[in-house]
Amino acid sequence: MSDAFLNSIIRSFSETRRDGRQIKKGGSAKLENEKKRLAVFFPGIGYTADKPLMYFSRRIAAAHGYEILIMDYKGFPPKIMGDRTRMEQSFQIAMEQAEEKLSCTELGAYEDILFIGKSIGTVVAAKIASESAVKDRIRLVLYTPLEDTFAFEFGKAIAFTGDADPWVGKERSRIFGICENRDIPCSLIPEANHSLESGDVFSDMKELLVIMKETERFIDQGRGGAS
Repeated sequence: MSDAFLNSIIRSFSETRRDGRQIKKGGSAKLENEKKRLAVFFPGIGYTADKPLMYFSRRIAAAHGYEILIMDYKGFPPKIMGDRTRMEQSFQIAMEQAEEKLSCTELGAYEDILFIGKSIGTVVAAKIASESAVKDRIRLVLYTPLEDTFAFEFGKAIAFTGDADPWVGKERSRIFGICENRDIPCSLIPEANHSLESGDVFSDMKELLVIMKETERFIDQGRGGAS
């Protein structure tokens, strides 16, 4: 893997600060704020908000002028994968904690809302979006969604799933087909697990860059950018 490629990844994410300000040459900064925007992040059980998919998508959203709100959960039972009862318990725990935190936020005050979820967080995001009074303003970014995510009706979305994800049955996964039937663009990442990683660090960095650029394009569509 060349230094030029690694440097391109660094440059792609080094032009913004976490406060959402775009860094210009010469050190000046301009905050994009044409209308009120909110990005809500729904992490997974073990895949927290500081992990790559959540961290970099958060930076992109902030760079595009979105206020950031991060859901955080605690109190999950152990050994959840493959145990339907524990999975449902985990969903209820995450749902209750997310609803409590969101109760302090007036979604109706925002004209453009992003729900960005990972794993079980996509299920929580989908349910909340489906029941929201402003569901027409909510768009979803779904990283490694579960089949339960699609039990709810929600608006515009984009999805990313791996063909080696044990949480959705690896090669038996129905996620790509479900997305196709729902007209949800879905990127199927070869040899990627539930973290959308293959184990090859440089290949994973390259794939992460592609995923983030797709995420940014989707985010930009809601701001009046290119479709």
